[in-house]
Amino acid sequence: MKHLISQIKIEVNENLYIKNPESSDLGKKIVEHSILLIDKIGFEQFTFRKLGKEIGSNESSVYRYFENKHKLLLYLTSWYWGWKEYQLVFSTANMDDKSAKLKKAVQVLTRQVEKDSFISHIDEVVLNRVVVNEFSKSYLTKEVDKENKEGFFAVYNRLVFRLKEMIEEVDKEYPYPASLASTILEGSLHQYFLKEHFPALTECSTKTLPSEYFTHMVFNVLNLKNNG
Repeated sequence: MKHLISQIKIEVNENLYIKNPESSDLGKKIVEHSILLIDKIGFEQFTFRKLGKEIGSNESSVYRYFENKHKLLLYLTSWYWGWKEYQLVFSTANMDDKSAKLKKAVQVLTRQVEKDSFISHIDEVVLNRVVVNEFSKSYLTKEVDKENKEGFFAVYNRLVFRLKEMIEEVDKEYPYPASLASTILEGSLHQYFLKEHFPALTECSTKTLPSEYFTHMVFNVLNLKNNG
């Protein structure tokens, strides 16, 4: 099983990079330390010059992999959603009970992130913090429609669609399956952000995680029995 999981490769739109960072040690180092640096100083203050200093290289070496920091952020967030998709597919495979499958899907997509030891150069816990804080900056731009057509958000769209299908499987009459699916994904990030920065605006805490809230919401909205 460990060997199988270790062979998982997260696919990212090749137009997001100039040279595939997974193809070299330097590329992997750029990805690893860009996550750590964005988490430390924020995307607004992040530059390729600062990243170059962190990895002991010059700014131009980063530009050989990514055109700009926006493309790098798109790469990181796309990788993150691809990783969540693989977790979703792996966790719900061969589940026949549609209600149980949906519950598992919601929990997988909204649970507290833990380090995946099989992917050595990416700290998923730190990347999760980056996505919580910075994902909206990847699409709140004037270029979003063009970039969406070019497939830069394809993994995120596909993940929403997978969840939408699971919702439809348990309640074909529910009129808003796509809206509910996208609310779960986007809302999960928002609840983790509120929990950290605006705790008075959410019931989510160290004792009540967003996964509990979204499981409760989905099963009440769809009027399903939540058995444990």
